[in-house]
Amino acid sequence: MFSGLDIEKLVDVYVIPWSINIALAIVVFVVGRWVAKGLVKVLERLLVRAKVDSMLVEFIGSIASAALLLFVIIAALDMLGVNTTSLIAMLGAAGLAVGLALQGSLQNFASGVLLIIFRPFQVGNYIDAGGISGTVEKITIFNTIMLTPDNREIVVPNGAVYGGTITNFSARETRRVDLVFGIGYGDDIKKARDIMMQTMEADERILKDPAPVVAVSELADSSVNFVVRPWVNAGDYWAVKWDLTENIKLAFDANGVSIPFPQMDVHMDQAA
Repeated sequence: MFSGLDIEKLVDVYVIPWSINIALAIVVFVVGRWVAKGLVKVLERLLVRAKVDSMLVEFIGSIASAALLLFVIIAALDMLGVNTTSLIAMLGAAGLAVGLALQGSLQNFASGVLLIIFRPFQVGNYIDAGGISGTVEKITIFNTIMLTPDNREIVVPNGAVYGGTITNFSARETRRVDLVFGIGYGDDIKKARDIMMQTMEADERILKDPAPVVAVSELADSSVNFVVRPWVNAGDYWAVKWDLTENIKLAFDANGVSIPFPQMDVHMDQAA
């Protein structure tokens, strides 16, 4: 049995110091957590005022909150007498191991941050990236979600998107339609050029500035080829391309201008 003196000594040596340390650790944790939340809110407000993307604001806020909370926990454990130096070393080693195991995910993560910061494209743009062409539906930290013209949803890793060439078809307000038409060598070149110019002038969607171009580009094996290059608003690109192809063909037919198919002349010599 413990004597009164032993109990008093036990209280003085262990109970009181540990009680004080526990109380201080709780105070440090509660106050530190409150301060951390306040700092994160201030950081998010500053980012919003700087007009940073909302997704990036949320992401930076989450990272900052986790880092500050970890700092508060380490400070509270230090008040309890825990060897935080060893703990930090263990956390560093664990972080390194996790990083090596998740190299691909970390690459996608870093690429996602860069996509959000530099914004080579936005939601709603039609792009070609990572070997996929489609409309950007959503940009997350790890993936870019694209919708193809035939309504397929494709998830592309951000590493593949940012690590390759990105073609943004929606970045500019206008686009040039590039078409090639061939006529026969016996047809009138000037007449064919006038027909194509008149067909484009009749389409109100084709812009006057820059002016459309019709020019002979090639004397091919079976045809004289023209390049037809009108400028249109980006949203009218495909409709104008399809309609113009059909209308020029119809105009050629109505005016007797032929569009030859590939052909070859074969000369046969009869043996004596």
